[in-house]
Amino acid sequence: MRRNKDPHARKIGTVENYRHLWLLSIWIVYLVFYFLTERLVTGHYWVSQLRIDDRIPFLEGFVIPYCAWYPLLIAMTVYLSLYDADAFRKFMLSIALGFLPVLCFCLLFPNGQDLRPETFDRTNLLTDTVSLIYAADTNTNVLPSMHVIGCADLIAAGFSCKKLRSRNLHLVLLPICILIAVSTVFVKQHSMLDLLAAIPYSLLVLALIYRPFRKKT
Repeated sequence: MRRNKDPHARKIGTVENYRHLWLLSIWIVYLVFYFLTERLVTGHYWVSQLRIDDRIPFLEGFVIPYCAWYPLLIAMTVYLSLYDADAFRKFMLSIALGFLPVLCFCLLFPNGQDLRPETFDRTNLLTDTVSLIYAADTNTNVLPSMHVIGCADLIAAGFSCKKLRSRNLHLVLLPICILIAVSTVFVKQHSMLDLLAAIPYSLLVLALIYRPFRKKT
């Protein structure tokens, strides 16, 4: 006996299943805008620094969690785009509202930090990696830290995705993202001010998108 098919059910491979993928263009817009900002803001910037930054040592080991930010963003983008369209939409919107206004702010209010060590006490694979990061990413456009904002977006996405929650992966993601956020000051990519400024901004963006205090009907 044949079962009646749900007329409203989506077929695998139909356009409706992939309509949300246009949001991937947000990454393209961000990257173009980011490299443009990096080219335009190179000097004559306001220095972002607190007294505590002078007491924070440079620790090259933190470059490992710092670099983990990039594959985590890619992995979350790909996973949500394939398995959770609603969480994907919210994640991409949090990236857009989290990153693009910050780049506009940096253009209007050029900022940077002068915390990078001129030389390293030792040379190894980790310090070589830090040198590559310094060469690829300037010391400008640091306030607030987009690394920290991105971590907040990842945590929120992990908690909003039912499949990730069912596997308790959101609980694994939380300490990893906290470690990534902390790593920014130990590899001297950001000051404590950059980190602290990113926290309330991230909370505001996530509150607008996820609306945690909205009454459920």
